[in-house]
Amino acid sequence: MSVYELFLSFWHTVAGEEMFNSLSLLQCETLCSRWYLKTSHRLYSATYDPNEKTFEKLLIANRGEIACRVIKTCKKMGIKTVAIHSDVDANAVHVKMADEAVCVGPAPTSKSYLNMDAIMEVIKKTRAQAVHPGYGFLSENKEFARRLAAEGVTFIGPDTHAIQAMGDKIESKLLAKNAKVNTIPGFDGVVKDADEAVRIAREIGYPVMIKASAGGGGKGMRIAWDDEETREGFRFSSQEAASSFGDDRLLIEKFIDNPRHIEIQVLADKHGNALWLNERECSIQRRNQKVVEEAPSTFLDPETRRAMGEQAVALAKAVKYSSAGTVEFLVDSSKNFYFLEMNTRLQVEHPVTECITGLDLVQEMIRVAKGYPLRHKQADIPINGWAVECRVYAEDPYKSFGLPSIGKLSQYQEPLHVPSVRVDSGIQQGSDISIYYDPMISKLITYGSNRAEALKRMEEALDNYVIRGVTHNISLLREVIIHPRFVRGDISTKFLPEVYPDGFKGHKLTDLERRELLATAASLYVAEQLRSQQFLGTQRIPIAKSKRSSWELSVHLGDGIYPVEVSKDGSSFSVEVDGMKLNVTSDWNLASPLLSVTIDGTQRTIQRLSRNASGNTSIQFLGTVYKLQILTKVAAELSKYMPEKAAEDTSSILRSPMPGAVVAVSVKPGDMVSEGQEICVIEAMKMQNSMIAAKTGKVKAVHCKAGDTVGEGDLLVELE
Repeated sequence: MSVYELFLSFWHTVAGEEMFNSLSLLQCETLCSRWYLKTSHRLYSATYDPNEKTFEKLLIANRGEIACRVIKTCKKMGIKTVAIHSDVDANAVHVKMADEAVCVGPAPTSKSYLNMDAIMEVIKKTRAQAVHPGYGFLSENKEFARRLAAEGVTFIGPDTHAIQAMGDKIESKLLAKNAKVNTIPGFDGVVKDADEAVRIAREIGYPVMIKASAGGGGKGMRIAWDDEETREGFRFSSQEAASSFGDDRLLIEKFIDNPRHIEIQVLADKHGNALWLNERECSIQRRNQKVVEEAPSTFLDPETRRAMGEQAVALAKAVKYSSAGTVEFLVDSSKNFYFLEMNTRLQVEHPVTECITGLDLVQEMIRVAKGYPLRHKQADIPINGWAVECRVYAEDPYKSFGLPSIGKLSQYQEPLHVPSVRVDSGIQQGSDISIYYDPMISKLITYGSNRAEALKRMEEALDNYVIRGVTHNISLLREVIIHPRFVRGDISTKFLPEVYPDGFKGHKLTDLERRELLATAASLYVAEQLRSQQFLGTQRIPIAKSKRSSWELSVHLGDGIYPVEVSKDGSSFSVEVDGMKLNVTSDWNLASPLLSVTIDGTQRTIQRLSRNASGNTSIQFLGTVYKLQILTKVAAELSKYMPEKAAEDTSSILRSPMPGAVVAVSVKPGDMVSEGQEICVIEAMKMQNSMIAAKTGKVKAVHCKAGDTVGEGDLLVELE
């Protein structure tokens, strides 16, 4: 029996025959939904009425995890789906999930996912009645929404007026002021050039934020602390804005130093109803892009939450908004809040709101687009429990908190066996992470009755997440959620640079944790040695039966070399490290990507990523990958005679720190460059990165040109 049917049976019993028969179908559905929101504490609790008619076929103008996310809800609502894809995405998960799939062009987004002509042709060909744009790409493009309306196709989102008003940061700020929404001081117009940018910045007072008038997602945004940074920021921001959104207009406003980034989810229909669905805390960011989000926020009290929510709804009503949308605020230490922008689309981090409210926001967007009124009142919207989301990226967190990584997922296993875990992804084992699109692997969401429970489950989920073939940011995510400052809610948008002023270095082992890692690695080594001596499925009898029960090893970890003694005791190992004995127990299933190990009663989930005949092994322990070398005592004595490879002098060469495309080269052979001078610009996943000289010298050779595609570690420029 469905939830809907269960409620009807319950209401029939309680209300009686006469009252029950007086209710319309819509009233029954609304009452059912409100009742379920109030009583459900599950991870996901939306209700779906099979009798409610919306659309027969819907096209998703997006890719990856958000396309998969929309398809899942459409299936529950009985709506057929059409996926679009570029040629390199032909075997993508969203393509396989959809009922139909059509290629719209080659890999570059301008020729595929931003190709309106090709997408409109697919809509006509497949006779799709509606289009869900997801986020990014064409989700906030008023021209796309206008063209759909002209063809009689429903856009799952607000109308063109709201997209225009809220999608343009300059116009939205003026509208916010008129709607009595708190705004940040700044220049309420388009900045024409770098000289004007400097003049405006001086008038506002440094520091200032330079950002694209259209779009979002951290692209086209730069903080400037002086005139030189303003000029540079204007150049890079305008280029990124043009590349990402096809609109290079910029605005400048006062940069609120050390704020929190808290946003309000709004939901409005075409009948004048609007709700605020509580807040999301999004302060953990790198390069103005969110990394960890949660709902609710530890910082807001009920009064501030209500004030922010009411202002968000006032803004939505001012532009006659109808759909799901997000009003973003910066909040200072005194709980003063300022309007930042409104995103007229589904937000990346929407799952945490769904977890604590029980609503399916995609379902609500589709219902609103069809013309149905909202089923809920403001008083119906609960805060049930706590939800945390980590954005899992194919990035190297040791490089500027995350520079993109590319490759094929040779092994991939989501931690769905962990209780109250949700994973929104658009990839699978064998998928390629390419330079053409955002490097997001998935959104990992955990839910708990309180924040401590949600964070504990996130810690477990990260430990149990298997991702091989690309570099990922699991280590950074795990360190963030267990950091004392984060745990007590003492965060801001400067959290990462403040906690890691010299960059992220991975987990710093305590003495106890170091001994646990050494004991686990040594036990794993011995377990493997014992397995190699077994001959299964054969009658072969060894000439001499091995009775060895102890091993003397030397383990190299970081800058230290540690003598370790291992003794076998049944299925356990007794390991002596630093004069202390530890008992290590496991099922020692060496074929599994995950290994649960108990060390003196403490359970740890580890992953062994690699090993070779030289004793080198990589183990993921407490989220961080550690490289160890495990040798027998004799082998360790002999290894000191092996010559070491000389390190490369990197001061005279410039290598690409990430895969990407060369946008510009500023030097040629024979040029003199100064330390810190820009050599070239690399664009990766729509973000432009300036590559600078490590020392003063003469350019010896240039190995790249504008338009070239480069890989991580490729040689770009040599100095004499």
